[in-house]
Amino acid sequence: MRVTLSLIVMVLGLALSGASALAAGMVQVPGSVQQGQLVIGWAPGNTVIQLGEEALPLTEDGQFVFGFGRDEGPNAELTIRYADGSTEVLPIKISQRQYDIQRIDGLTPSKVTPPPERAARLKRERGMVAAARKPETTDDAWTGGFIWPSKGRLSGVYGSQRVLNGIPKWPHFGLDIAAPTGTPVVAPAAGVVRLAEADFYYEGGIIIIDHGHNVTSTLFHLHSVDVTVGQVVSQGGQIGTIGATGRATGPHVDWRINWRGRRLDPALVLPTAAPLPVID
Repeated sequence: MRVTLSLIVMVLGLALSGASALAAGMVQVPGSVQQGQLVIGWAPGNTVIQLGEEALPLTEDGQFVFGFGRDEGPNAELTIRYADGSTEVLPIKISQRQYDIQRIDGLTPSKVTPPPERAARLKRERGMVAAARKPETTDDAWTGGFIWPSKGRLSGVYGSQRVLNGIPKWPHFGLDIAAPTGTPVVAPAAGVVRLAEADFYYEGGIIIIDHGHNVTSTLFHLHSVDVTVGQVVSQGGQIGTIGATGRATGPHVDWRINWRGRRLDPALVLPTAAPLPVID
């Protein structure tokens, strides 16, 4: 007999291990999630899972991944179809977050409001970023977890609203680590380099790493870009160095995580939960 939805929710509340859940023939996801979170679940073989209308492919060992953006929620649901044809709907509660407002003055005016003649360049660069994040591969490097991409002072956090030279802008979707120019930047997880450019208008030196299943890391404001497109990188391997290129007020690396079109919080994939400490 198929386990009922109420029992699944109860078992999730007890936080069973992934192996135990699979042995019981259940889908397992965390009992609670929050805005900006990359979520990893487990499912028995040949299970079909959807988040809304989006299919979530499984790895060979039954893991799947999805995420929620800065302002998503408060509710979502997974539609589950098991190998025997039975289906269930698993509701997910998304905790709402409060975000800081940051005011940054003294930026070059053209970096706050780009001149019209930059429109073509910005459109081209946005297209390159979108193309780099588009491939959907079966690689599962994201299952190995993430590490800090550099050592330094935490100078910016996910979700904060920035007011640049008095003009409200898009929220900040990354984790900023400030350190002297030339400080090494490493791959936070293994993957394939999809974009490696030295001089984007806003981002400066930029690298995008594909970790599989549409999970990508983007790192920018780099002084040097030390990898090439198509290169396979290992977690912890150097990919560049910290700089102040693009729109930056000082040397730092801005690390971002995306799942498909969602911008996620890198702090939530690190072993240490926020608030994050300075790395010595």
